[in-house]
Amino acid sequence: MRRSDRLFDIIQRLRTASRPTTAAALAEALEVTPRTVYRDVATLQARRVPIEGAAGVGYVLRKGFDLPPLMFTIDEIEAIAVGARLVRRLKDPKLQEAADAVLAKVTVVVPERLRPHIADTPVYVSPGMAAEAAGADLAEVRAAIRDSAKLYIAYVDERGRRTHRVIWPIAMAYYVDVTLVGAWCELRGDYRNFRVERIQSSKVLDERFDQRGGKLFREWSALPKERPTL
Repeated sequence: MRRSDRLFDIIQRLRTASRPTTAAALAEALEVTPRTVYRDVATLQARRVPIEGAAGVGYVLRKGFDLPPLMFTIDEIEAIAVGARLVRRLKDPKLQEAADAVLAKVTVVVPERLRPHIADTPVYVSPGMAAEAAGADLAEVRAAIRDSAKLYIAYVDERGRRTHRVIWPIAMAYYVDVTLVGAWCELRGDYRNFRVERIQSSKVLDERFDQRGGKLFREWSALPKERPTL
């Protein structure tokens, strides 16, 4: 999480808290150390955010403080609501949690008159049919894509053949019926798509690969859509 996002999250959590919140509780929720929370709160106080309290006691946000409302049109609000619902149908738990967090944040900061359009948007998004990943943590795979980190995977193809491969994860592809990891496969020396439910196990390696300014993603994206998966 970027520090700017974390500072915003601290404000949001204090705004909705019914009692003083300790640094330890904030640290656990934000997955950082209490020392980091102490520094973040000091930064917010220096920026004139009216947070009161002290280490070991807990923090509260003085009543009356509010962030400037975000300016969205009705169409933009509905786009956010529909987008979050689309993410919910992906078999990616961390992305689902993030979508819910986005809706909660937007609901809090938009003007009150727009809030019903987030919570009660009259749309229906069908549930996805993609199989869930059992041997791979999709959040870990997405982190490997961002960090250009190689992955070691045990994979079973459609014929039940098991192989062990080192791949360069380039992209996630979410379809209604399947979730794929697009990658360069060192075993085959070519681009391959791996169905996440067929990955038996995965491990992020210390070795990095060169994204080459997006060249790998562009080449993978240019592959024929009918290219078979393993």
